[in-house]
Amino acid sequence: MQVNGFSKLSKQAKIDWLLQTYFKNNTDARRVLEQYWHDDADLQELHDGFIENTLTNFYLPYAVAPNFLINGKIYTIPMAIEESSVVAAASKAAKFWLDKGGFKSEVIDTEKLGHIHFTYTGSTAELIQFFRQNRDKILQSVAGMQANMQKRGGGVKDINLIDKTGAMWDYYQIEFQFDTADAMGANFINSVLEEAAESLQDLAQKQLTGKLEIIMRILSNYTPDCRVKASVSCPVDVLQTANLSGEAYARKFAQAIQIAEVEPYRAVTHNKGIMNGVDAVVIATGNDFRAVEANAHAYAGRNGQYTSLSHAEIKNGRLHYWLDMPLAVGTVGGITAIHPLVRFSLQLLQNPSAKDLMQIIAASGLAQNFAAVNSLITDGIQKGHMKMHLNNLLSFLKATPEERQKAEKYFADKKVSFRALKDLLGRD
Repeated sequence: MQVNGFSKLSKQAKIDWLLQTYFKNNTDARRVLEQYWHDDADLQELHDGFIENTLTNFYLPYAVAPNFLINGKIYTIPMAIEESSVVAAASKAAKFWLDKGGFKSEVIDTEKLGHIHFTYTGSTAELIQFFRQNRDKILQSVAGMQANMQKRGGGVKDINLIDKTGAMWDYYQIEFQFDTADAMGANFINSVLEEAAESLQDLAQKQLTGKLEIIMRILSNYTPDCRVKASVSCPVDVLQTANLSGEAYARKFAQAIQIAEVEPYRAVTHNKGIMNGVDAVVIATGNDFRAVEANAHAYAGRNGQYTSLSHAEIKNGRLHYWLDMPLAVGTVGGITAIHPLVRFSLQLLQNPSAKDLMQIIAASGLAQNFAAVNSLITDGIQKGHMKMHLNNLLSFLKATPEERQKAEKYFADKKVSFRALKDLLGRD
């Protein structure tokens, strides 16, 4: 049903309209919304202000994964995610690598990009000459906006004219290269681009014979040069399991990674597992997980075929295993200063810089990937996953404490299934 002026209604009026329209004023539906409100009215008001049309809070479990040794420093990593096995898997992987040298992480670069997209109907040669003559004027037009960012070591690093007429008629870009220091920088980048676009338009009207029309100016969430690498390495003999020699395990592990490199059907699921570990930390630290996801998957397909973000090789008797991915995050700006749990997360991580956070997140992604591949080449993914999922199934069936104890004991050495659980508890 159509509604006018919804955003201008009070929160209570929004809820009343929603329940009248879709829930026949069901009191249970009202209770579902209200039970997630904070008792602290000031804190609830803070959360109501994060987005428009807020009705309640949607909770995700907030957990920690301890024992991450990253570049010689121990971290306990915050993770916000609903999938039951992710935190357990990351914790297990962190502990596995703890006495094997831990994770080594390094930031490869921090360059971020934004573009002024425009069309020009005149000569390309004339446009190139115009850009060369006015490049410094365009930069000067945003000098005042950059002052604070430049004090922190950031700002616009370079701009370039890009001819895209081979892809679309009359289409050009001015590409801006940024360093945004410890900020993710989206608002800064977009503000700079909008100011620069006005300068470009004014200069073009005075100097160019053809028509230059600004189509849009916007940052790109694809930042292929804002990259981080995380890696682990150990002798193959320490990888021995009950059923596999260390050499056999390492060979099988490397082959599983290679399959994800050459087979897109596997690569998508493989990278989803990496993003389990990445997104959980990104969310817990108040960063934009949708941008991080889009960036990673674009990078995985950059050569025309979607492929793995992680890689492995056996060399000189050692397994070398690493993750290389683009990652644009920040530790200042956005909600990092106002969301209480985001502030808690950053304090837990010992107040990292943006570069530090990139390295921590990459290690979390690699740990999650290791745990998944380890399960796949040994016991299979379902054994551990369904045991973690058992708690959710028991909650769904409203199991008593005695039934929970019975189920946990029964499935200690068996694969969990919903049908088997219902049979055990005598549910129809």
